[in-house]
Amino acid sequence: MTQTSPPGWHPDPGYTGFGPLQERWWDGTQWTDQLRMPPAALRSRRIRIGAGITAAVVVLAAIGGGVYVLTDDSGATGNTATAQSASPSPDPSRRPGAPGGSGGETPEQQPQTEDGYATDLASGISIPVPDGWTGESGMGAGVTTGTYACPGDSGEKCVRGGVFSAPAAALKLTTTTAKATAEKDIATNAEESYGEKIYGGITSHEQLKSEAVTVAGQQGYRVRWKVVTKNGDDGYVESLAFPSPHAEDMLIVVRSGFDINAKAPGLSVLDDITKGIKAASGTGSGPGTNA
Repeated sequence: MTQTSPPGWHPDPGYTGFGPLQERWWDGTQWTDQLRMPPAALRSRRIRIGAGITAAVVVLAAIGGGVYVLTDDSGATGNTATAQSASPSPDPSRRPGAPGGSGGETPEQQPQTEDGYATDLASGISIPVPDGWTGESGMGAGVTTGTYACPGDSGEKCVRGGVFSAPAAALKLTTTTAKATAEKDIATNAEESYGEKIYGGITSHEQLKSEAVTVAGQQGYRVRWKVVTKNGDDGYVESLAFPSPHAEDMLIVVRSGFDINAKAPGLSVLDDITKGIKAASGTGSGPGTNA
């Protein structure tokens, strides 16, 4: 199933980068015509870097082979079995420029989903979905494979492999370079993917990669660890950071986690997914873009 956010104000999914960012009301089932400017306290550089991700937006914070957790800025968390969307996807009939919408933009200026890809509407990127995997688009995107009962809690669901994206600011990362962001995020990624009660904690780790990499035409950086857990499978985790192809002052983080198990995908699959990440189609160019 898809995890949706409760009714509330969220960044306008039709925002193209032109003019001031507004928030649109999500009524729990669809986007409405109600718009507002974000509260003055939220209009900061951190929010702009995060493509309008505000404190109310639910973001994906724990992924990979470990238990899948959704968290918001209030600290509340909730586990889901197969959810991959971090926020409701916009109803095409309600987006600006469409009948019943507002704002005057054309649909072609907005990020569009496409077959074979999971689209991160907040970051403006699309992640390829390998054959046999499940992909979900939203305010954050994810692809997963191999759902199973978590070793430390059979009531929770883990996956053999997962790759998820979100703006760095939405994950509360304040570093300003791709390298620093990836280096800062990897420990959190590892702990939330393979630590805590689900895997009994991480007993040790080995760094496998720390290198520059080109993603979606942008110069990024990735750090990859092999982690040893107390219970269940060990795993590989990777934190990849790079500038958005449509907004150079916004950093994107892609978190990955793969079990070390005969049933899990190999690391070559992760490399193929990374190579296949691209700018989302239909995204308009705006201030700070390289289009």
